[in-house]
Amino acid sequence: MHPLLQPLFRQCLRPVLLGATAAALFASNAAAQAAVATPADGGAAWVIVQQALGGRGTMQPGDVLKFSFPRSDLQVTADGVAIKPPFALGSWVAFKRPTAGSNDAIVMGDLVLLEDEVSPVMSELQKNGVEQSALHNHLLHESPRVMYMHIMAHGDAAKIAMAIRSGLSLSKTPVPQGPATTASPAAAIDLDTAAVARALGYSGKVNGGVFQFSIARAEAIEEHGTVIPPSMGVATAINFQPTGGGKAAISGDFVMTGDEVNRVIRALRDSGISVAALHSHLLTETPHLFFMHFWANDDAVRLARGLRAGLDVTNSQKPR
Repeated sequence: MHPLLQPLFRQCLRPVLLGATAAALFASNAAAQAAVATPADGGAAWVIVQQALGGRGTMQPGDVLKFSFPRSDLQVTADGVAIKPPFALGSWVAFKRPTAGSNDAIVMGDLVLLEDEVSPVMSELQKNGVEQSALHNHLLHESPRVMYMHIMAHGDAAKIAMAIRSGLSLSKTPVPQGPATTASPAAAIDLDTAAVARALGYSGKVNGGVFQFSIARAEAIEEHGTVIPPSMGVATAINFQPTGGGKAAISGDFVMTGDEVNRVIRALRDSGISVAALHSHLLTETPHLFFMHFWANDDAVRLARGLRAGLDVTNSQKPR
């Protein structure tokens, strides 16, 4: 085990050694100190998950506890565009319990890594029971080169969280400590977000200077017999980063079944949107999914219409 995690591991064992009553008191005290979010009817193990991963996990629909680790330490450019962390440099990990009240979890995530970070992080994760389901690019012509490692695990949530923290410690990924402060009002963004949202047909949100959309598929996605909520990486993600004069760079990934792949490719190419990568992110999901990453830097509204053409040939949820 990584030396940084030894005190945390002893802390994790403490409630087990002290008994159920003391464990409940420990969990209550830790939760109060850290002001952490945990799954409904969660216990001490879920407080340990929060502590291991910096205390900034947030609850998402579907009883998912999700952590984000933007690679704010990196200065990456792609085709002359300085990439903001929320645009294409956001590591994340999500925990979902297969049954209510359980300390076990299905865990999925996507780690943004430099090339020389890949092997040490992979070895550390494998040593501690966290597996890889994909390793690939998301961008084209970026500098420095960035890789994306998709991970998954199933078992004791606290142990998995500590294993992930141990793996992250072998990269330069920032892991902020303590609960996030109250979010300040979103800063102005140099983009007609209303026009982009109308053209795309869905509502989005501004995050760190990036206009973001998450569009779930209409059918249920299952892994290990558990329905995987969209927030665990099975929703189409679309990001607009303004580049001035009504233009924006776009990136993200379409989530598709096999019969949709080439229809989406044609829709994107007809709109001048490049395909950056086509691959899987998972191993045994039902239905089997493919993920297509894309890139363009042009008039934002025109690009939104092209992306909408791609969405229209997938089984995505329709706008409400």
